[in-house]
Amino acid sequence: MARGDGKLSHDLLPGEKGPQDACGVLGIWAPGEEVAKLTYYGLYSLQHRGQESAGIATSDGKRISVYKDMGLVSQVFDEPTLNTLTGHMAVGHCRYSTTGAANWANAQPTLGATGSGTVALAHNGNLTNSAELLEMVMAKYGSPTSGEMAQGNTTDTALVTTLMRGEDGRSLEETAMELLPKIHGAFSFVFMDEHTLYAARDPHGVRPLVLGRLESGWVVASEDAALNTIGATLIREIEPGEFIAIDEDGVRTQRFAPATPAGCVFEYVYLARPDATIAGRSVYESRVEMGRQLARESHYEADLVIPVPESGTPAAIGYAEQSGIPFAHGFVKNAYVGRTFIQPSDTLRKLGIKLKLSALESVIRGKRIVVVDDSIVRGNTQRAVVRMLKEAGAAEVHVKISSPPVRWPCFYGIDFASRAELIANGAAVDEIAKSIGADSLEYISEDGMIDATLQPRERLCTACFTGTYPIELPSSDRLGKNLLERTAPGNATPSTGCDPGPDSELENVLTDQDRTAANGS
Repeated sequence: MARGDGKLSHDLLPGEKGPQDACGVLGIWAPGEEVAKLTYYGLYSLQHRGQESAGIATSDGKRISVYKDMGLVSQVFDEPTLNTLTGHMAVGHCRYSTTGAANWANAQPTLGATGSGTVALAHNGNLTNSAELLEMVMAKYGSPTSGEMAQGNTTDTALVTTLMRGEDGRSLEETAMELLPKIHGAFSFVFMDEHTLYAARDPHGVRPLVLGRLESGWVVASEDAALNTIGATLIREIEPGEFIAIDEDGVRTQRFAPATPAGCVFEYVYLARPDATIAGRSVYESRVEMGRQLARESHYEADLVIPVPESGTPAAIGYAEQSGIPFAHGFVKNAYVGRTFIQPSDTLRKLGIKLKLSALESVIRGKRIVVVDDSIVRGNTQRAVVRMLKEAGAAEVHVKISSPPVRWPCFYGIDFASRAELIANGAAVDEIAKSIGADSLEYISEDGMIDATLQPRERLCTACFTGTYPIELPSSDRLGKNLLERTAPGNATPSTGCDPGPDSELENVLTDQDRTAANGS
């Protein structure tokens, strides 16, 4: 049987992707429940955070079992497989690779020996001191002869799993509390040994992590949307710098570092599900308010406001509300562009984005259109959308973007295009407008975006927009997605590559006509 390759059904053509988020993580402690199936449904609701691989580990109190593979959650697991994953505890993961290649060896949860048993670990985020952690591994254990790293795992998660080994006879909790302060960067960890479920969030709280209550147990998840899916009630967010343990005695908590919050603002802009709540603020309401603020800052006389589906829809609703310009759906999205293992022909390539979207000519013809999207990365998707609107007879097309220009790379768990590929890096707004074929282009201001989140500026990371990084970065030779492939003994095979970013919904159905250099030349 053909195995899933980790691509969503809209990924028909290779060569284009937007920023990718780290991953989705989920942990359950619930005696008497079918924890593997609950984890499956929870991961299903977190699928937007990573589509390359998926995995679930369970424990029955004596033994940890793990099943993981490349592909979407629904491709990796079936009912017979889930029935073999028995126990009262589970850890689940869906991945996009931000450190290490996209291959089976790097799928999670990772598994490793500890001083008192076994650990299964899932990670959302990206570490900035992986080179230092590798040196710690080598100094303590030498070149690993067993475990994830010996099996070819080249992720920052494998480094943490290896270091969780600790000393013989020492509990995993003791080892974790000693190790966590030495880990730098963005991390939301969910892990377990045979008896206890654990979770930890980095001191900056870059990636979200929440605690929920089941009738018979507890849940930890990347987003509260996953809690809703499996019938759990949100209790609270896990605090930055907090470590929690869950067992038959309930939840206990301790702090491994003081909190210095710097949550990722891009979670509000695009990455999180619209029905998620982060730091007490509805993501959907944040996006609608970004649209309202965009209209306040850049009102333009037009006949219709339409979104780029689906990511631009909340902001387009807000823009229409504030501006008084009618909202309309200008595109029909084909939700049934099925997965295919057949390479697209030249004819299909020429159809390009029309495989995924169709412009509603009866709505668009002769109209002055404001088209709203959440962000621009390379500009290829917007170029294709503008062309489709004009081919459908739009009199004017004015592009409005509900985030500022993306100019800087992320080292905390979003795999953006390289800085050289970012269309806003080195190009003026009017040059970008010309490049994508729009009659005008306007971005929301940084202040407008931040105000929409209802979060204090000092509690947000805006590095991809501003170049100001809240977590200190090492030298460039100690950073990078393929760092561990470059530095691992024997040099593992270089990477070929957790949540699709703004352009990835459509960039895999773009034609060569849509793809141009970042500077628009």
